[in-house]
Order: sequence, then C-alpha cells, then structure tokens
Amino acid sequence: MLFAKTDDGVDLCYETTGSGTPIIFVHEFAGHKESWEPQVRHFARHYQVITYNARGYPPSAVPPDVSSYSQNRAAADILAVLDHLKIKKAHVVGLSMGGFATLHFGLLYPERALSLCVAGCGYGAELEIRDQFRKEAEASAAMLLKEGMKAFVDKYAYGPTRLSFERADPNGFAEFKEQFYGHSALGSANTQLGVQRERPSLYTLTDRLQKLTVPTLILNGDEDWPCLRPGIMLKETIPSAALSIMPNCGHTLNIEDPVNFNRIVGDFISQASSGRWPMRDPRAMVKSITGMKT
Repeated sequence: MLFAKTDDGVDLCYETTGSGTPIIFVHEFAGHKESWEPQVRHFARHYQVITYNARGYPPSAVPPDVSSYSQNRAAADILAVLDHLKIKKAHVVGLSMGGFATLHFGLLYPERALSLCVAGCGYGAELEIRDQFRKEAEASAAMLLKEGMKAFVDKYAYGPTRLSFERADPNGFAEFKEQFYGHSALGSANTQLGVQRERPSLYTLTDRLQKLTVPTLILNGDEDWPCLRPGIMLKETIPSAALSIMPNCGHTLNIEDPVNFNRIVGDFISQASSGRWPMRDPRAMVKSITGMKT
C-alpha cells in the first residue's frame, strides 16, 4: 500500500497505474479511489493514472479534529500527491467534492495543472440556499456520529440526484452503497463540517474565476439539479471553460455512465494536450441577442 504525506503530516493512500502523461482523479464525498475503476481501466492504456483517498477516508489517515479539514486543504492534498510522485503537471479530474477541490487547485496552483475537469460541482453554491446547505451538512455530521455509516448511507444514497443511478444500473448502485458503508463515520463527519459546510460559494469567487486560463471542462448530468445553474455560471465566468451535459444522468457521472464520461473526458484531455483548447472570444460576451445593435 502506497502513501503520500501532506505538509501537515497526514498520510494519503494512493495508487498509480499505467505510464505517460499523468491524470489524477479526485473522488466525491460518497466515493473513494476505487470509485474511479472504470476510468483507471480506460485511461491507463495511454496515461499514468493516479487515484487516492482523501483525508478522512481509510486507509488514508483520519485526523480527529475538524480543523484538519478544509477546502484549501483538499486542494493542497492533490498537490501533495503530485509532489510525492515528483509530477510537475497533471490533468486533474474531480467529481463533486473532488470537483470543488479540482477547481480550487486550478485557482491556487494553476502552474501545476495541464487541464481541469470539474464534474458534478455546485452543491450549496447558490447564495440563496447557502444556509440550507450548511444546515444539511451539520445534520449529516450529527447523524454520522450518532447512528454510524450504515444508517447514514441508507438515507444519503437515495438523495434526489442519485436516483437515476439506481434506475440505470441497480447492481452498480448496490455495489456503490456496499462500498460506502465501509467509510469512516468520523472522517465523513469531519469532511461534512470542515470541507462541505465551510467551502466558499462559487458565486463569491467570480473575480478569481475570471482569471483562470487553464483548459477547463465543466461536466454535469442533466438530472444533477444543484449543479446545473452553477455549471452555467462557471461556463460564463471562466474564459477557458467549456460546458458538457450528460443526458438522463445524475450526480455519480463516472460510474453511472462510464462510457460517455470516459469519451467526453478523453476528448477534452486530448484537445487540451494538443494545445488547441480555445479561450473564449470576448466578442461573444456582448449584451446582445443577435449581435445587431439597436
């Protein structure tokens, strides 16, 4: 078992498969490094693929104090894995919690990113629902610490944006739940409180997002309701961003529809690697419907 140590002394369990240009995958709250298995099998044919468990997700260390968990820490942990492997630059692909970490990695360490795929990113971002999201994070943490992982998973796994996964792939959904049961209740609770609850709204980051020039793909499912409007905002704000929507797909994009996910992400990485990924033409952002002045 391989571990990378962060600058605050946390051991992160990682795996690396294949060779070539590196891609690092960053998992969601309900996931772990094994959640990327469909991507490892696909991309390791041509790339060096790195997956790891976030802090709080065994066999990575589970710091007992909430103060050890934050959005900036999540981004810095990506850097810690890359530094441990002596990788100067990588394509970074993240889902949900991992999508937020990927986006913040691009804001904090743009010189280390070949590209950013920000998938399923938007939960709690809209300013009018911030208080609700924070309260739900606190309720999640309280349930985890009081009732444990199984009771929590049996409720959380049936959130509105995961029902399409159960419909599309009942066996895959059952496997997802079974693996989720094995997470640390303490690590999951601390992640809810330190990362999820406290991360800044995307809408407060627009000045920084406007300066992001790393090739960026915003990728959402059309049944992942909390991510749709934030995804459009990110497309409008980041000058190097494209937006792709996967049809009849919810939040767990990479395992709900791995064929389309791999195709879209593979095409994006290929174009970004070629140096042909475009920046937005500023003429496209004028306040006009047809371009005709009135």
